[in-house]
Amino acid sequence: MSTLNPEHIKSVIEIINKGPFFIHMGMRVTELDTGSSKVVVDISKNHMNPFGGLHGGVFSSVLDTAAYWSAYCDLQEDQGLVTIDLKVDLLAPVLDKTVIVTGKRIKSGRTLFLTEAQMFNGTGKVIAHGTSKLMVTQDKQTMKDVVNFVAADKLPEKFF
Repeated sequence: MSTLNPEHIKSVIEIINKGPFFIHMGMRVTELDTGSSKVVVDISKNHMNPFGGLHGGVFSSVLDTAAYWSAYCDLQEDQGLVTIDLKVDLLAPVLDKTVIVTGKRIKSGRTLFLTEAQMFNGTGKVIAHGTSKLMVTQDKQTMKDVVNFVAADKLPEKFF
């Protein structure tokens, strides 16, 4: 089995956090490892629905992000992923200015991955849960595409 290059992971985190949607959402990936990810989200008034609660689209977006990136380390460099199914359960209101979302890869296969994510408030209470099915792509939605889109430098090799 190949070993992940920590410099690659560090560069990936830096590059993906430059994506316009991540910036717009106030979210950043802070950890990536084999089968796991961590996303931190700074909640602002821009995230609220007309009733003053966190919009369901924010829940979905950040759970999808953490679930997706939990699968990244299992991919070969010429592979990508596309979310094909996302299920989100909202369990409690968000009352904090910052939430933590962890992603976990449940199963990786040649063509499909199953992942999950949990959103936590400041006291560690689970306030949302989601599961995601991801389809593996060949030469589509790869890190090469991210590098080109955000005009970043070439990444270090992913595996030793």
